[in-house]
Amino acid sequence: MRIEERQVYRRGMELVVIRHAIAVERTEELPDADRPLTERGRRRFKQVVRGLRTLDLRIDRILSSPWRRAAETADLALPLLRAGGSASVCAHLCQSPRAELLSAIAEAAVPRVAVIGHEPWLGELVALLMTGESRHGETIPLKKGGVAILEGAPTPGGMSLRALLPPRVLRRLA
Repeated sequence: MRIEERQVYRRGMELVVIRHAIAVERTEELPDADRPLTERGRRRFKQVVRGLRTLDLRIDRILSSPWRRAAETADLALPLLRAGGSASVCAHLCQSPRAELLSAIAEAAVPRVAVIGHEPWLGELVALLMTGESRHGETIPLKKGGVAILEGAPTPGGMSLRALLPPRVLRRLA
């Protein structure tokens, strides 16, 4: 284990919260869960990933919503995985945050976990982890392709916000 990883364990884990990239608009013919990313969304999120790599952000585990646009975003985020890292689907990411989601994050048992999902639930997750209450989630401006980085214990009120990075800022770093 490297010195950096030991320090993370002492401080708690880091949670990287990523909102899915730009997807096709909702229609009556296409169920919400089946909406794919647009080409523009793919292109822009690849730039976000390059920006995160410029910041030397590496992830040990990715948990993504099973909905198509989040799963496609997770595929684009795979270059952020450290050697030996893994990605999996977490059905708890397509609903308001509950104890099962916090358990899934904690059970990853690695220094840095990324969750990829949808609004308003990601904002609620960030609010819950920072304040102990999810009702303030709408105050967290997590744009499509945006990233929030938290540190601490994945329990209500157990984490603090280290960074809130709009996609535009990350794309400029690419």
